[in-house]
Amino acid sequence: MNIKATLDRIPGGMMVVPLLLGATINTFFPNALRIGGFTEALFVNSASTLIALFLLIAGTQITFKTAGSSVGKGLTLLTFKWVIGAGLGFIAILLADSNGLFLGLAPLAIIAAMTNSNGGLYIALAGQYGKEDDKAAYPFLALSDGPFLTMVALSIFGAMGFANGMFSPMSFVAVLLPLIVGVIIGNLDRNMAEWLHKGSDKLVPFFAFALGMGINFSSIIQGGLGGILLGVLTVLLTGGVGYLLFKAIGWNPIVGASEGSTAGNAVGTPAAIVAANASFGPIAEIATVQIAASVVTTAILLPIFIGFLSKRLEKSGGVAKYNERPTT
Repeated sequence: MNIKATLDRIPGGMMVVPLLLGATINTFFPNALRIGGFTEALFVNSASTLIALFLLIAGTQITFKTAGSSVGKGLTLLTFKWVIGAGLGFIAILLADSNGLFLGLAPLAIIAAMTNSNGGLYIALAGQYGKEDDKAAYPFLALSDGPFLTMVALSIFGAMGFANGMFSPMSFVAVLLPLIVGVIIGNLDRNMAEWLHKGSDKLVPFFAFALGMGINFSSIIQGGLGGILLGVLTVLLTGGVGYLLFKAIGWNPIVGASEGSTAGNAVGTPAAIVAANASFGPIAEIATVQIAASVVTTAILLPIFIGFLSKRLEKSGGVAKYNERPTT
């Protein structure tokens, strides 16, 4: 059987397929794996622990030694993604209905999906259309991995009195400490960082399955279409703004558009948020499903969108004119 090859052919397959498998078992056979012991510990209750370990490993990939235009490009990509996601999330909070949804979307899902980009997809697209300093901007994008930027946005909104997103300092530290420990390890020893990074992808299907064990198909039906809409908005808004912003600065606009995706690890953000503030519990399930749908949607649509933008750019000389410019 070619299980891995099959999963690799499915956009976000390592995250989405185990998530849906867990949801299927939880919907039709909810007690099948709730038998205690190692079985329940791994397949039902492991999400928080594995996500924490994933965050620690992600932290080891964050260094601050990259110089030149890579710093400016990386921080620009990180900033505009956060501003768009947090801004739309804030609007959704203000206009949410009695169920806490705006146009069927959970504000938590909007913020998490739009601020967290698919690093692998960015590297692939930047490698195809960009140059070395475009690819070297990637380490700064690792700051968007996990719940950090979502927590920042919710904390700001909570402090303003518009959301229940205010986190106590200790709960904030408790969720982010694994990431901080990873950053310290990664900057002290790059060999250790590389060793840990080799195992990060292996965690994804396991915490995805455990997350699925907390989801019922009724929520998937409720949130699926909203998640597709979220994915389309992520591609058009964050990808479109990235294109226009980079073009205005004089950088390769295709690289700016390459941030218009949702990362698979964003699916774990609602669980991390609930761990810090239980008041988000009622909305976490549908937010998780919508983020998962956005992961798949953006993985499919963004390369198509990039191809469309690239053809339009060819009329004015294509990406070559940007890649020939000296780094500033």
